[in-house]
Amino acid sequence: MAARPEGEARRILVVEDEADIAALVAYQLTRAGFQVQTVSSGSEALESIERQVPHLVVLDIMLSGLSGLEVLEKLRADPATREVPVLLLTALREASDRIRGLELGADDYLTKPFSPKELVLRVEAVLRRSTGTAGARGLLLRAGGLRLDPAAARAWWQDEELQLTPTEFRLLRTLLERRGRTLSRNQLLENVWEVDARVAGRLQTRTVDMHMRRLRAKLGEAGDWVRTVRGFGYRFEPPED
Repeated sequence: MAARPEGEARRILVVEDEADIAALVAYQLTRAGFQVQTVSSGSEALESIERQVPHLVVLDIMLSGLSGLEVLEKLRADPATREVPVLLLTALREASDRIRGLELGADDYLTKPFSPKELVLRVEAVLRRSTGTAGARGLLLRAGGLRLDPAAARAWWQDEELQLTPTEFRLLRTLLERRGRTLSRNQLLENVWEVDARVAGRLQTRTVDMHMRRLRAKLGEAGDWVRTVRGFGYRFEPPED
């Protein structure tokens, strides 16, 4: 699989089978300075990503043929594309599909119909989350056998590197930096997803739970250090603390 060319404009792949929506998304993102490619099917998306890995994928759930969720599952299963940020486009009636998308590792979702401004803001927020550690301090964060390198956006349990999505990495970093403190779901939404908690709906708070479940599973033994505070949120308590 081809790597991203260095120094290019951030490249976004839009996967949408409704031509008018695809054109709208491409127009708004191009105006915002992104390099945009559109495809209309899941198979075309996978072929395009095989040729060149994008910086972000805008992925419609309801595609004919290979569905958006199937595309997402394939991306997360492949080490070469596991960390590519994915923004789902969904319809209001697809709540169960949105939840499934979050379980599979989508970084965010946008409900149709959406405003062009919100589209650009969501894309920029996801990209910031995936690259926001570039200027971080070089100090490692440690807790027992867990190590996290903010500058390199990498984490290890014992001697094994954890395969985390950008959002999972940012979530783990937030927990480590605030160890021993109870963080509400709204606080996590604001710190990790950069979502204004005042307008966050129930599904967005469930986003936190879905990602936390995935993160715990990847942490293995260290996943037990993430405590659920019923009715409020989560607290990270490594045994050394």
